Amino acid sequence: MSMTSAEIREAFLSYFAERGHQRVPSASLIPNNDPTLLFVNAGMVPFKDVFLGDEQRDYSRATSAQRCIRAGGKHNDLENVGYTARHHTFFEMLGNFSFGDYFKREAIHYAWEFLTDILKLPADKLWVTVFTEDDEAYAIWANDIGVPEERIARIGEKDNFWAMGDTGPCGPCSEIFFDHGEDVWGGPPGTPDEDGDRYIEIWNLVFMQYNRQADGTLQPLPKPSVDTGMGLERIAAVMQHVHSNYEIDLFDALIKATAKEIGTDDLSNKSLRVIADHIRSCSFLITDGVQPSNEGRGYVLRRIIRRAVRHGNLLGAKGAFFHKLVPALTAQMGQAYPELVQKQQIIADALAREEDQFNKTLERGLAILNDALADLEGTVIPGDVVFKLYDTYGFPVDLTADIAREKELTLDHDGFESEMAAQRKRAQQASQFGVDYNARLKSSQRSTFTGYTETVGSSEVVELFAEGEAVQQLAAGQQGIVVLSSTPFYAESGGQAGDTGRLVLNDGVFVVEDTQYIGKAIAHHGRAETTVTIGASAHAEIDAQRRAAIKRNHSATHLVHAALRNILGEHVTQKGSLVTAERLRFDFSHFAALTNDEIVAIERQVNEQIIANHALSTALMPIEEAKQAGAMALFGEKYDDDVRVVRMGDYSMELCGGTHVQQTGDIGSFRLVSEAGIASGVRRIEAVTGLAALGYSQQQQQLLRNSAELLKAEPSQLPERVQQQLQRAKELERTIADLQQQLAAQAGGSLVENAQLIGGHKVIVAELDNVESKALRGMVDDLKNQLGSGVVVLAVGQGEKVSLIVGVTKDLTAKVKAGDVVNVAAAEVGGKGGGRPDMAQAGGSNPAAIPAALAAAQQRLEALLQ
Repeated sequence: MSMTSAEIREAFLSYFAERGHQRVPSASLIPNNDPTLLFVNAGMVPFKDVFLGDEQRDYSRATSAQRCIRAGGKHNDLENVGYTARHHTFFEMLGNFSFGDYFKREAIHYAWEFLTDILKLPADKLWVTVFTEDDEAYAIWANDIGVPEERIARIGEKDNFWAMGDTGPCGPCSEIFFDHGEDVWGGPPGTPDEDGDRYIEIWNLVFMQYNRQADGTLQPLPKPSVDTGMGLERIAAVMQHVHSNYEIDLFDALIKATAKEIGTDDLSNKSLRVIADHIRSCSFLITDGVQPSNEGRGYVLRRIIRRAVRHGNLLGAKGAFFHKLVPALTAQMGQAYPELVQKQQIIADALAREEDQFNKTLERGLAILNDALADLEGTVIPGDVVFKLYDTYGFPVDLTADIAREKELTLDHDGFESEMAAQRKRAQQASQFGVDYNARLKSSQRSTFTGYTETVGSSEVVELFAEGEAVQQLAAGQQGIVVLSSTPFYAESGGQAGDTGRLVLNDGVFVVEDTQYIGKAIAHHGRAETTVTIGASAHAEIDAQRRAAIKRNHSATHLVHAALRNILGEHVTQKGSLVTAERLRFDFSHFAALTNDEIVAIERQVNEQIIANHALSTALMPIEEAKQAGAMALFGEKYDDDVRVVRMGDYSMELCGGTHVQQTGDIGSFRLVSEAGIASGVRRIEAVTGLAALGYSQQQQQLLRNSAELLKAEPSQLPERVQQQLQRAKELERTIADLQQQLAAQAGGSLVENAQLIGGHKVIVAELDNVESKALRGMVDDLKNQLGSGVVVLAVGQGEKVSLIVGVTKDLTAKVKAGDVVNVAAAEVGGKGGGRPDMAQAGGSNPAAIPAALAAAQQRLEALLQ
């Protein structure tokens, strides 16, 4: 029996849906509210809080085809991709899950039935493993299913005790293997030859029983659960009777499309596998909002793109090719993931820009490498040079090695690895992806939010925290957290700042300084001015004036989002936001700085919508219905099955749980204060509304008046008057430059006349006065021409800075390297420099040591030229 990948995916989801499992769509590759992970790397990640008992859903069984990435952080398969049969950066994990419903027996029966009855795999081809100490699972396989004992292996903790990370849910697991037959080398699991390709793991059943704490202890989960995972690519290889994942239908089509685009007939080339894998991970990462950058997830994406492009170059690709593979991917996976189709052009554009940038980077890297080779002493390229090319310029190490081989040179691999180890240590120290998943406050309460319509409300204190621990009371003057059964206070989420205000108790006040979520509980952070006890009555009063300002700014972000998409294009998506009482900040995907005309158009369009005074309407509806209606989902938000849709006339419709004005006219006015890039492909707008917008306009007007007064002009005359002053400044700069050139020529003539002879070669070593450092290069070139053959060493002191320059005529560069001489001099003035063999510059910070620097340079020249 043979099935396509799409048929297997659908058969799996349908099988479990028919058995009472909620069919859950794949979550984003970006983990939501999980600081322990860089990417979603397993099918259970979106259900992590459900396993821990911190989140409740209206189903206790689920099934999904979850897209996963393993290309960064602890789970990283990047370097193996293309060189093994089953490693991928992107893969699909088919899974069925039980949240305190069924456990080991049902999970094992479901897996066996699906494999043998639905996929029709021969039972005698299936082998299983269990955790060494899991007698229960062993008995089910042996007695219930009837697997012969010789095909059941007990495996230790390393392979058969599964954990998401160093902390969090974990438990014993049971794996299912498929036997490809005697003609393939390899032994059964648990034997010395298990690494062969004959027995391939196809399914892992994890029995979630524990929550691992930071100290390593295993805390029993409140409800034992089941998490299973079967890689779609692996089971497709079995069903399609091939031994490599790269031979299945999905990859076969992508490999052929890549070969056609590049123009190669060698379909077995490993580079084609790399590219076919990488177009999947890159496209889905961009679909989920990641853009190439130099940090975090964006850096991982950039590395994958550049690795793909590099392998295309190895195959002889002429020009950009990678972005042209997006249609082939969409044809294969677009039906299962319609978001891929919707963002096809956005993906292609992002990849094309990165390809172009990398090609330019390769040119710069080659220039740097050639300079390093020119100064090289010996036959080994230093590790720090290799690392700089790799880390700063994205220059692949294998490309550096290729060039080295052509020149009969080698790389200092140990030095490179030392630099890499230091970088990894710095990255680990700066990373947040190693925190304890359990080291956070937890609440069993679920607060009711009444603040959409109310600014005050009466309630009861149901929970208290102090210094990270649950307590029974807070003392007067103590900082702590109060949880109420219901509250009008908005907890920070979706970019909107939490409310402030006060809780009036029986005999005092609790001052609320911030409001945050703890699970489903709304936590009022602040200071108790009286004793607060659980069960006390509280009258909650938010700072209504501050809330009103926040609402104006929040509603304005929705208008900004719509205006950006209207004016810049539908590729614009939100990348983050911050809404406070003072201002709004909106981050969005875009590939270039906004022009003045675009800024004016955005500001005008938002204000037009404010003047239109659209009524705001909100409605609760199923999330799929909301998306089909055209509602925009905001970056980083986690949505329930039923979502709140905020509509502003026919202009804007978004999923949002925040608070808003009643009509857009309540915003008052809008002024865009700044626009800047914050990462590759990500821009940031900051703006103000209401009275803050009026204040900003008045401030700008005052600046205009003050500037006009300085130039003795009316504000309307400023452009003309500024142009006149700029023209005058340019004329004065030219005059100064001419005078400096005349002085330099006079000084140069004197220097040539007084040049000394060292080893029969003319040498100028001098400190100059009244010469700008930027004029030194031209002066050195002129002096070298006048000397014909010789060396020039010049120094200039300006304030606390020193400028040094060394020029060597071409006929002497075999004896004298300019960089060598300039660094000897620079060491005396507290600096360092570099450059070409015939011209090098350096800076320093000790003008008093210039005589010593020139003496050191002269001494070095005497040693080299004698």
